[in-house]
Amino acid sequence: MESLKIKDHVGCQLYEDLKEIAKTEIDWSRLKDKTVLITGANGFIAYYMIMSMLLKNDEEELGIHVQGLVRNRKKAEAKYGVIADRPDLKLVEGDVCAGMDACGHADFVIHAASQATPYYFENDPVGTIEANTQGTTNVLRYAMKEQVESVLMVSSLKVYGDIANGREDIREEEQGYLDIDSYKNCYAVGKRTAETLSNCYAKQFGVPVKIARPSYIYGASTLEDDRVWAQFLANIIRKQSILLKSNGAAYRSFCYVTDTASALLTIMMNGEVGVPYNIAAEHSNITIRDFAKTAVAVFPERNMTLSFANPEDEKEPVLDFSKKTPEILSSGRLEKLGWSAKVDVKEGIRRAVCTMEER
Repeated sequence: MESLKIKDHVGCQLYEDLKEIAKTEIDWSRLKDKTVLITGANGFIAYYMIMSMLLKNDEEELGIHVQGLVRNRKKAEAKYGVIADRPDLKLVEGDVCAGMDACGHADFVIHAASQATPYYFENDPVGTIEANTQGTTNVLRYAMKEQVESVLMVSSLKVYGDIANGREDIREEEQGYLDIDSYKNCYAVGKRTAETLSNCYAKQFGVPVKIARPSYIYGASTLEDDRVWAQFLANIIRKQSILLKSNGAAYRSFCYVTDTASALLTIMMNGEVGVPYNIAAEHSNITIRDFAKTAVAVFPERNMTLSFANPEDEKEPVLDFSKKTPEILSSGRLEKLGWSAKVDVKEGIRRAVCTMEER
């Protein structure tokens, strides 16, 4: 495996990010010579988790075996490149909605298969909700059969729906309104169902399921990604000024991909069964408007500007939490497990752009 070491086949910034994840303060010895199955291995967060585990093998010879379940093997091989030839990584082609028969034994499972962008909510709501309902059921049945040590169900902040609690943030025990008759809630309702399924299997069959609720994860993406933060990164790379078509007042919790991956590992190894954990970085709670401003400010040499399609949107918005709580998550429960976010928005944007340009 000497010629297929992670450091020899990724860019400098990506390597530094992976090293940061590999330093997560968990008992890595529990993964020694164990197999970790990750569904949705072609996805954004799953890629970072898989690569960091392989890097840990390079650094400490832990012998972690990773199975990555993907719907499209050719696409996955293109994503992982020569790393796909490593003996400690096995890419398995299959769909969680169709079952887990293609997967071999695993000791740990991370269920990250999900269609998490607005494009899919609009164009494939059935596939979106089924990955989180039928797919989760199949993962839990597999975990029960294999008697795994821990299952991590990657949920979402979208499970909260519309909340008005009079505060600026949302805690795990709170729930808000979701219109169950709207196809646009295919993702949010699917994630709620996935959490309930997880606790049902924990109660009835003793499946050790841990639940993570990430906030808005950002990092190195593609130029075609339709998420608003990803479009800002694309603007930077193309050296195009940013034009906002609203006042950008939406106030959200963002968490850089390395901090999110570290949090997921912490929850999988140290979290309580059936207890949800928010993942958010307090120093990265920011409006869309200020995210765009920060993106421009990080790269002053590119001479980019932020402007507004409608002149009335130029006025700085006044945030009002009295009628609706923003998508700001309290991460106090997770921090009690020993986790803390390290990367602020300015640094995260710099790293993400650097990684994308190194590719």
